[in-house]
Amino acid sequence: MNTAELISHVSAEAGLEKVAAKKAVDSVIAAILAAAKRGDEVNLAGFGKFKVKDVPARQGRNPATGETIEIAAARKLTFSPAKQAKDALAV
Repeated sequence: MNTAELISHVSAEAGLEKVAAKKAVDSVIAAILAAAKRGDEVNLAGFGKFKVKDVPARQGRNPATGETIEIAAARKLTFSPAKQAKDALAV
């Protein structure tokens, strides 16, 4: 599912026009990203948690040349699904 499909789904489920659904989806994404920039955790009950993880600098290898390279430290946005989400995917 891409963003356009998500917007169509939200529009149909909530009985909104697509313009309003797009604004709602964009607002949710913007709020999650703003919280991540501040280093806050976003907990959506029944769905999961978005949190920022600090990854330290490390050494790696260039696969083309085998040369050792330095990989810079980074901040990554991670997602941990809630138990309800895990259970929904269980076969």
